[in-house]
Amino acid sequence: IRLDSVMGKLATVDELLEGDYDAVFLGTGAGLPMFLDIPGENLNGIYSANEFLTRVNLMKAYLFPEYDTPIKIGRRVAVIGGGNVAMDSARCALRLGADEVYIVYRRSRVELPARHEEVENAKEEGIIFKLLTNPKQFIGNDQGWVTAMECYEMELGEPDDSGRRRPIVKEGSEFIIDVDVAVVALGTTPNPLIPLTTTGLETTRRGTVVADEETGKTVKDGVWAGGDVVTGAATVISAMGAGKRAAASIDAYLR
Repeated sequence: IRLDSVMGKLATVDELLEGDYDAVFLGTGAGLPMFLDIPGENLNGIYSANEFLTRVNLMKAYLFPEYDTPIKIGRRVAVIGGGNVAMDSARCALRLGADEVYIVYRRSRVELPARHEEVENAKEEGIIFKLLTNPKQFIGNDQGWVTAMECYEMELGEPDDSGRRRPIVKEGSEFIIDVDVAVVALGTTPNPLIPLTTTGLETTRRGTVVADEETGKTVKDGVWAGGDVVTGAATVISAMGAGKRAAASIDAYLR
């Protein structure tokens, strides 16, 4: 086991194959948070859901200063996204002491990707759902902290590639939501470092590595991949299965 080795920086997949290794398996996951890419997103008080939940749960920020990790406890918190992680973030923010917590989602209730029970539990706990709403920009004060979020009202058009109706901006519909903490829960994507430094590795437009579903074999000779780096964020069980199938394929290849 070699620790503290950032692939794509200290070495590349190509260099491994040219050196001492005959096969490489990519199981680097999809841990890179996705952001809105709108003005003001770098203001203080804006978290990715990854960071927010890691601070709250793993690093026990709710017990600060007993534990070393602080977190901004907002009075009015906006969570952007509609999945299970968004629901987790919203409910955690409420338990931290927020007066109001909003779920801001650009489609309607029908298209919410979170599980039904997650949505119902969030509603029961008092989470406010701002549906058909999409952020335009974050607004901050002179100290660099977020104070508000300007949003568009949305309407639904024809279905897009995901099968869900495409959200369309209502022109002239901008309005302001006052917030002092925002959590961006739009999902995660694989880190592009390995694909960018590996010749001949095919990826999708979502940044995932293209690999055979049964064997994990990529289009690059000697390279396999599995788990979230191939499927996007999914389950541990799915990743374990992909690893086992790839291991069998690699074993057959090496023989």
